[in-house]
Amino acid sequence: MAQINLNVVDKVEILTLQDNYIDLTAMDNNDIVTRAMPLQDGKFKKSFIAEHGFSAIVRTVTGDKTHTLLFDTGFSDIGTLYNANALGADLGAIEAIAFSHGHMDHLGGFKSMAAAISQKNLPVYAHPAVFRPTRYLKYGENFKVYLPSIGREDVAAAGMNLLETAKPLAICANDVLFLGEIPRRTDFEKGIPFTHYQENDVEKFDAVEDDTSIVVNLRNKGLIILSGCAHSGIVNTVRYARETTNIEKVHVIMGGFHLGGPLFEPIIGRTTEELQKINPAYIIPTHCTGRKAVAFMETTFKERFILNMAGTKLTFA
Repeated sequence: MAQINLNVVDKVEILTLQDNYIDLTAMDNNDIVTRAMPLQDGKFKKSFIAEHGFSAIVRTVTGDKTHTLLFDTGFSDIGTLYNANALGADLGAIEAIAFSHGHMDHLGGFKSMAAAISQKNLPVYAHPAVFRPTRYLKYGENFKVYLPSIGREDVAAAGMNLLETAKPLAICANDVLFLGEIPRRTDFEKGIPFTHYQENDVEKFDAVEDDTSIVVNLRNKGLIILSGCAHSGIVNTVRYARETTNIEKVHVIMGGFHLGGPLFEPIIGRTTEELQKINPAYIIPTHCTGRKAVAFMETTFKERFILNMAGTKLTFA
């Protein structure tokens, strides 16, 4: 595998437009964390929508050069856009969009967000399997829960330029790595066992191989890794980011780690143990990580743990 040589950037800002949690009374702002402000005209007038989904605007800064990426678009067609407007997010600065994978809680808001972005013909980066049709969760022969999605035609109708790749790709003028399909090598991160899809009327197992993450190289600090759901396993993800960039030092591991529910709670301890070995400066579980896993990681990582919320801006410099 060819190594990706990422630019070294001076600053990374991650503005979360959508996450599962919001608390307007947190009052824990610091040099890294900026919480969404409910005040308008000196009154408590603004709120923000939390949904089971994820979306973030990722901005890299080096000198006077900036690049801005929209990573995922949340679940509903109202949540992410509402929060973007409430936050006063500069959608006009977005120069590319990337999908972490093809599930509805990460691209359900695409049409409304794309309509709100004035500039068209932006590149949209996605693994080809993002657009896999007729995906569903199979709980039994007579109980299937279908997952709404978008198609390639929706990206075209939005006036955007779809770029599909399963391989790692440097984007945003080499400031950001779209990690591509992630090898699954750990013995404990096994993914969802009951995901399927239909192809030519044939039922097939859906390994969600479109699951990916983005990576940035922060000057003197190391890698910032942002996942959507980490269906490939967050440990697999971080290891592949290191391998692809040939950079061992990891500054931030952030994103959905998919450790909620009875199928995944048994690997919370092992996952946390492996993340401790990686030794990031900050661990920021979001979205689908699950309440028990978030609480366990907060206890384990202590001051290195950051609680994310809808509307939170994180600044790493």
